[in-house]
Amino acid sequence: MERNNKTITTDFILLGLWPEFSHLVVLICFILMVYLMAVMGNAVLILLIWLDSRLHSPMYFLLSQLSLIDLAFISSIVPKMMVNFFSGKKNISLVGCGTQIFFTLTLGIAECLLLTLMAYDRYVAICNPLKYSIIISPRVSQRMAIGSWVGGTLASLAHTAYAMHFPLCGPRELHNFFCEVKAILKLSCEDISAYEKGVVVTSIVVVLLPVSFILTSYILIFLQVLRINSHEGRIKALATCSSHLTVVIFYYGPAMLIYMRPGSSHTHILNQALFMFDTILTPMLNPIIYSLRNREVVDSMKKVMGKFSIQNRFARFNE
Repeated sequence: MERNNKTITTDFILLGLWPEFSHLVVLICFILMVYLMAVMGNAVLILLIWLDSRLHSPMYFLLSQLSLIDLAFISSIVPKMMVNFFSGKKNISLVGCGTQIFFTLTLGIAECLLLTLMAYDRYVAICNPLKYSIIISPRVSQRMAIGSWVGGTLASLAHTAYAMHFPLCGPRELHNFFCEVKAILKLSCEDISAYEKGVVVTSIVVVLLPVSFILTSYILIFLQVLRINSHEGRIKALATCSSHLTVVIFYYGPAMLIYMRPGSSHTHILNQALFMFDTILTPMLNPIIYSLRNREVVDSMKKVMGKFSIQNRFARFNE
């Protein structure tokens, strides 16, 4: 009896980001540059909030959690993409794929919940400023952050465990640059209609309800701003919300087009562009948006840079 030399592999093949693209090296170098900027930008923002006592408030604590999520989110995708590209390999193990799905879902859902709670924070700050320190105390903001992380973890654990238990048929090729639930489900041999209904319910809870809550919060904020007599007061109130609203649009827009658009499973090229914007570009843009539109963050950055500059001058003088 002859031994069969063919080996059965459980690895998945990541076809990558637009494999037919003729200038793929340029695209990968661009993504690497974006990744480095995202890591540096989010790390600097977290460091500023930690070092500057003027930023020790619930709003900036929640912002530091957003930066931490963005930092972990992009780091759960890009390094593996770089390793696959520069090594010439496209495979990812079954355990590695499940792990990547778990972390990306955890961080993605946690960011949805956190952005919603940040909208509530802005609503209380503008519509009920006298009670802000009571309603949004440091302890409450910590609970908000913990709730976002725990909610994302539990939802991700359920979806990852259920999605990965389906038997798979045919070649294990994923039309994406990272492991993602929808791509895995296309390979399933079983009827997944029940699970797809669960995905719809999750999308409503994680996307539609938060978006509705955020829109309601900003409508109430806008009505409150119209009652402010001072022009400077209006500008200041709107400035504190514009950064958050921009981030919400950048994050929720692509997510809704990916998961809630009819026929989205048949548009691989568009989906990859939306995934790239949501998982790679948005984490890089968030710290820039908050830094450029927030005077306190800019002043804090100048203060910290000034301290380091003075220390360097003293060090050179002592030499």
